[in-house]
Amino acid sequence: MKRPIHVLLVEDNPADADLTSETLTECLDVEISLAKDGVEALEILNNDGSWSAQGRPTLILLDLNLPRKDGRQVLAVLKTHALLRRIPVLIRIRQGRHKLL
Repeated sequence: MKRPIHVLLVEDNPADADLTSETLTECLDVEISLAKDGVEALEILNNDGSWSAQGRPTLILLDLNLPRKDGRQVLAVLKTHALLRRIPVLIRIRQGRHKLL
C-alpha cells in the first residue's frame, strides 16, 4: 500500500489553511502538517520528532507573506540545507498564482 503524501502547509490565514487542507484531502491521499509562520515551519522541519511518524514532508506549500519570518527567508534557509532542499516547494507569488521551486 502506498504511503500518503505528507504536505507541510505554511499559512498564517486560518481560512486559507482550512480551504487548502479540505481541497487537498478531497483530492489526494494526504497528511497535512500546519505551520502558522516561518519560524514554526523551520522548527518543524529541523525537529525530527515533529514529522518522524509521517516521514519528511513530500511537499511544502509556502505562503510568502508570513509573520516572524517570511516565506522568502524560509525558502532561503531550505535551499541551503542538504536534506530539506530536495523537498519541492510551491509558493504563492501573487493572489491566485503559484510557482513550483
